[in-house]
Amino acid sequence: MADVLPGRLAGVLGADAVITDPVRLRTYECDGLTYHRATPGVVVLPETAEQVAAVVRLCNEYGVPFVARGAGTGLSGGALPRTDGVLLVTSRMRRIVEIDLPNRRAVVEPGVTNLAITEAVRDQGYYYAPDPSSQQVCSIGGNVAENSGGAHCLKYGFTVNHVEALEIVTPDGDIVTLDTRDPGYDLAGAFVGSEGTLGVTTKITVRLSRTPESVITLLAAFRDVETGGLAVSRIIAEGIVPAAIEMMDALAIEAAEAAVRCGYPQGAAAVLIVELDGPAAEVAGQFAAVTRICEESGSFELRTADGPEERAAIWKGRKSAFAAVGRISPAYIVQDGVVPRTALPRVLAGIDRLSAEHGIRVANVFHAGDGNLHPLVLFDDAEPGAGERAELVSARILDLCVENGGSITGEHGVGVDKARYMPRMFSKDDLDTMQLVRCAFDPRGLSNPGKVFPTPRLCGEVPGVRKGVHPLVASGKAEQF
Repeated sequence: MADVLPGRLAGVLGADAVITDPVRLRTYECDGLTYHRATPGVVVLPETAEQVAAVVRLCNEYGVPFVARGAGTGLSGGALPRTDGVLLVTSRMRRIVEIDLPNRRAVVEPGVTNLAITEAVRDQGYYYAPDPSSQQVCSIGGNVAENSGGAHCLKYGFTVNHVEALEIVTPDGDIVTLDTRDPGYDLAGAFVGSEGTLGVTTKITVRLSRTPESVITLLAAFRDVETGGLAVSRIIAEGIVPAAIEMMDALAIEAAEAAVRCGYPQGAAAVLIVELDGPAAEVAGQFAAVTRICEESGSFELRTADGPEERAAIWKGRKSAFAAVGRISPAYIVQDGVVPRTALPRVLAGIDRLSAEHGIRVANVFHAGDGNLHPLVLFDDAEPGAGERAELVSARILDLCVENGGSITGEHGVGVDKARYMPRMFSKDDLDTMQLVRCAFDPRGLSNPGKVFPTPRLCGEVPGVRKGVHPLVASGKAEQF
């Protein structure tokens, strides 16, 4: 990195918004996936879209890569910094710019936390539906980058289903608006989930949902995971679409009990959490059907919550599961594969075999309703070779998912952690074709390089666009919010 760049960054942002001290830089050396670490060359803390654009233009001037980072809660190394680059942290951009209840939407900056949107509109009878487990601390900008989901994505969809417009800074420093209502290609849809490789989000217009009339949460305990999986398949086959269907196995339950004393039924090898919401009459009918299915499938204990405090008690263990695993293991790797619901028993049995074969424990927490698995691969990083065995088990779990018609990720993204696994799903031609989109946005390859794709495509000049003019600007989409 050019020696003069930090000084020029300070001239744009102010000295207090530029971090070069080696000790302070280490604060930003990883995201929630601590297995991958890199100390950034310099960290900047902009407060406006114009400042973000100025930083990006300086990076272009010096040919320096940049990485956008929100709250740092990601689990794929998507915000892993570059030692030779600028880490652009949006945590100071946390204004709720506008709440427009008649049109059921809000405009927020990328540093606003997921839960803060719901808290801002809850008293008016609205909420923001996507709810990652880290929703108290994860930022909306990061949610957009990773297309985050959460427990309730089964019924309500992922972040992309709740974004109406984006203000972004393109990789060459232009401020551009992408609106889902624009005719032509869905550029906003392409940007959501692009993991910071297409630019930096500076404002997000999100869709707000009405608070449902009735919500009932049910917890069902099973003697084994297979019967719990059977209950999930039967619920969906009956035509019921709950707001959420979550499952935890015995090891995940053990961790949650140690961390938060959630009080799940003793002797349970698996617990199923089913949440139903909607009109009261509809929810009552679905609740009766789900209760019957769980009992017929072998549940030995059922608990019901229809008030906020009771629901929070049931969700307490599930929401804390990832962090809770730290109580029973010095280190762990979080995986994020997806399989068809009908393949759940087969894949879980395969994970058990891998665990036994390699002497590596695996705790399973998953969005059972849509087959999104979160195996937590446990190991002791002080034990020689344990980390390598854990990596091998993680890789083979993803192989299992792909072999059974699934995917290597459902909501955590590819980042740096899973880029090497992309060829297990896609051919070289597939990967090259995907990167044509990246080349159109970022011909110089400066925006979060090294993420998503195992081999970066060398981008030439974009046909039909004047040199030095971004494709989106040339297409007339460079309008302000």
